[in-house]
Amino acid sequence: MEIKSDFLVIGTGIAGLNFALKAALSGSVTLITKRAINESATFYAQGGIASVSSKEDTFESHINDTIEAGAGLCKKSVVDMVVKEAPAMIQELIGYGVKFTKRTSNGDVELDLGKEGGHSKRRIVHAEDLTGKAVEEALVNAVRANKNIAVYENHIAINLISHSKFVEPIEEDAVWGAYALDKNTGRIHTFLARATILATGGAGKVYLYTSNPDVATGDGIAMAYRIGVPIVNMEFIQFHPTCLYHPEAKSFLISEALRGEGGILRLKKGESFMKKHHPMAELAPRDIVARAIDFELKKSGDECVYLDMTHRPAKFLKERFPNIYRKCLDFGIDITSMPMPVVPAAHYTCGGVGTDDYGRTSVKRLYAIGETACTGLHGANRLASNSLLESLVFAERASASAKEITIGADEIPPIPPWETRGAVISDEAVVISQTWDEIRRFMWNYVGIVRSDRRLERAKRRIDLVKNEINEYYWDFTVTGDLIELRNIATVADLIIRSATLRKESRGLHFNIDYPERDDLHFGKDTVLKLGQRAG
Repeated sequence: MEIKSDFLVIGTGIAGLNFALKAALSGSVTLITKRAINESATFYAQGGIASVSSKEDTFESHINDTIEAGAGLCKKSVVDMVVKEAPAMIQELIGYGVKFTKRTSNGDVELDLGKEGGHSKRRIVHAEDLTGKAVEEALVNAVRANKNIAVYENHIAINLISHSKFVEPIEEDAVWGAYALDKNTGRIHTFLARATILATGGAGKVYLYTSNPDVATGDGIAMAYRIGVPIVNMEFIQFHPTCLYHPEAKSFLISEALRGEGGILRLKKGESFMKKHHPMAELAPRDIVARAIDFELKKSGDECVYLDMTHRPAKFLKERFPNIYRKCLDFGIDITSMPMPVVPAAHYTCGGVGTDDYGRTSVKRLYAIGETACTGLHGANRLASNSLLESLVFAERASASAKEITIGADEIPPIPPWETRGAVISDEAVVISQTWDEIRRFMWNYVGIVRSDRRLERAKRRIDLVKNEINEYYWDFTVTGDLIELRNIATVADLIIRSATLRKESRGLHFNIDYPERDDLHFGKDTVLKLGQRAG
């Protein structure tokens, strides 16, 4: 089946949904998502959205905090732009019906502002401790009500349709959509569009322990790489310091906002330890807190540390963090009277598909927004609660740019249907699950919070073998959702390993014990990888 529209959006988190709503004002939009429309990292985001919203705060302060966290690699022009557009984005979400938490101050009702690690002021706009859910539901409702937007759930993109590969070789390549698998029927459809937008999120599932949902398999990054788009700064994987450590608590994040409200990290015997690692203690940037926990766990041999909120009033905790309170209680942990066991987990991909400040990639008609993109905002380490903000701002800018290339545009050229080329149905699904587990384990052990040249070399040998096996399997057997994700995970793992190997220093989220110091002279620049480029 062939489906045509002006805009094809792959992914339905905050970036994809917001883009679709804006693009629908000027043309037809097709949204495809590999699970239900609301299954995205956005839905699970707890903390909030960073935005200057009080008289005590300034744009300059938010800009400086972002650049400080980014460890010398942020693009200041992008930081300035995103920070200054934040208040308008908050008002836009309120217009969609998002009910942010408010408080009364001196008789006036105003937004309740939280504080998180790396921020010098209170500026986190939130909806209790379920901000992502509130935003996602409001945007999904607006999309469902829009007649210009067609939604295809349970459809997973396989490959982008590049002009050079599927029409004829040209010097300046372009994208005309994507092939996608209907997971309900097993059929592969051709989705064609004048502008294609990658909003597929991050790649946390490349690691054994992650706060991300199962959909975070780096699909957009892998697909863009396969058609020659430069991929930038993949060594910078953010590990959230506090994921709940419990055998039944899969991927449950303990928001940074708890540390912003006075949470204390303690060792098993009750000793606090963050002050000896950084002057800001628990409110240090995420990379520092995660490394400190990793250091203490390796030193003690313990399985977790503990986040203690018991010194705060029980009423406050229940009202400020109702979801975390209820969820922990389900696991037998009463946060008002006992500390929470926590460990670091892969959380956010700061690198990704290289774009300009309108979300445009190096290939015509292809955009990337949200976590799948590398815009220059985050540098070597994302400041807490800047992620949803970035998605909102770049959805706005990308939609304005994409609108221009669809007005009076050339007709979409004839595109051949997907070819199976003799592939047969596999009866060895165990191969996929085994390989998936292998990748995630060696990535956690060798390319995690702390790295070394030897660990990276081991990881590279493993990923080269695995990629060859996956490639043979991919061409021999009929594609499935699991196989597509495995192929993408392997590609992204390889990009992370190669990027980390190229950076012979420690900066932000990348810490190599063989090069413990930051080296601005040689590495004060982005790491860029492109298909066909010799591995470093």
